[in-house]
Formats: sequence, C-alpha cells, structure tokens
Amino acid sequence: MTIQHGEIAMMIDLREKVHVINIQSGKKFETHHGFILHDAMIGRPWGSVIHSSTGHPYLCLQPSTNDLIRHIKRSSQVIFPKDSAYIMMKMNIKPGVRVLESGCGSGGLTMALATAVMPSGRVYSQEIREDFIALTQRNMARYGLDPYVTFIHGDGTQGFKVDEPVDAVFLDMPEPETCVGEARKVLKDGGWFGSLVPTTNQVQALLREMAKHRYGRIEVEEVITRSYKPVPDRLRPRDRMIGHTGYLIFARAIFYEPNNPPAVLEADIDEDISDDGGE
Repeated sequence: MTIQHGEIAMMIDLREKVHVINIQSGKKFETHHGFILHDAMIGRPWGSVIHSSTGHPYLCLQPSTNDLIRHIKRSSQVIFPKDSAYIMMKMNIKPGVRVLESGCGSGGLTMALATAVMPSGRVYSQEIREDFIALTQRNMARYGLDPYVTFIHGDGTQGFKVDEPVDAVFLDMPEPETCVGEARKVLKDGGWFGSLVPTTNQVQALLREMAKHRYGRIEVEEVITRSYKPVPDRLRPRDRMIGHTGYLIFARAIFYEPNNPPAVLEADIDEDISDDGGE
C-alpha cells in the first residue's frame, strides 16, 4: 500500500514526537526541522522514512484509532483509548449499531464509536455545550468521520432527542445519575448501558439511581495498563504510567412489568464467582 492524497498520516521523528497530518497534493509538512512536500510522500510505501529539507528523518505511518484519539485537538479530557477500546467490546459496538453518547467533550469517544459503527451505523452525540459540539465536529470532519455522527444540542436531564430506541447509551458527564432515567427511555429492551466517572462517590450516586430504573447485569470495573521499555537486554516497565483514569459502569436494559421485577434484580450477589466456572 502506498500513501495517497487525502489520507491521514502520522509523522514520527527521532525523539518519538508525533505529528498527524492530512496528505494534500501541493501542500507541505513544516516543522522546526525543515519541511517535506506532501507530493514527495504521495506514492511512497507506508512505513517509509522520509527526510525533511534539512535531512531530518521522519517515519511515515498510517495512524490507528488509538493514535488519532491521542492527538485530536481538545479542550477537555478525553476518554483514554484503553477505556474506549474496552467500552466497544463490553457494549457490543460494531458496524450497523445505533449508539447515543451524552457528553462529547473533545470527541475522543465519539471518534472511537464512529469508527466502530461505520459504514451502516450511527452515533448520536448529545451535548449541552455548543463549543464542545463545534470542536468535536471539526475533529470528526478532519478524519472523515462526520458522515456517521449526528450532533444534538440539548440537556440530557431534560431528555434525549432521538426518534427511536438505540442499541446502546454511554454517559460521559460529571453527574450521569441525573440522566439514567432519560437514558432508559431511549434504550431498547436488552440494550447496553455504560458510563465513566473518576471517583467512587460518583459511582455510588449512579448505582443508587440505576436501582430506580430497569437496569440489570450491573458491573463496575477499572482498566489498568502498564507499558514496558522494548529493549531486549533491559526489559522493564516504563518509569511513568497512568495509574487511574476512571471507573467504568456497565449494565443491560431489562424488560419487566413495573410491579413485578424479577427476583434476580432484588438483591446484590456478594460472593466472588470465578470466571472459569470452577468450584
């Protein structure tokens, strides 16, 4: 595969500094190490080392969704790729799915959702702040994901403005407990619910409110990763790591008659049960 006009490229220098650019014929990539003509990149194989006008080498690669999320323009904290990837798996986000997110921020999760549901799915992103919507729209357009996202300006506590039930809902906001009732109204029976909050008291508030609505199979989890220095003779963890990003809360939308909830939802299960089903 070769680099083509209109594609997104990731340029990495000797110090691992990353630049994400949109390849456009007639333009040039400029840094304090000189410039590289985009036309000099077009037609070259991905993975090529391309030198600037001052002879500085840059490795040119296709970026992953992880790379794009890490380098989007932001005005707020984005959900880390380690969390967003897990969210995709836990909530069954895949091509054709219709998913609602409340709180787009700078668009990190919006990007992951749009990439997962394309080409036949749809992301509905409802946000109370117009400046966040404008920034996320620009980020989606920059990477060609805007056709898969519908932006809605509105307050989730007053309801979600979607025409029919969605397959999944994710709340990324400071007080998600204020919206779990409205979220259940637009979530199809059996659908997936998710949220992320940074503190335990927020988790508690959310769990208490979820108990008032038709949610089951509730889980609270945390994803922690540790990277290593890839040096064969001195393999060890990197000096710095991201210890905590947030608590993930997942649940399923349960159908039952209002006055006759199933017994399994009436009590918590305190015992730890091994994943392999062993005794």
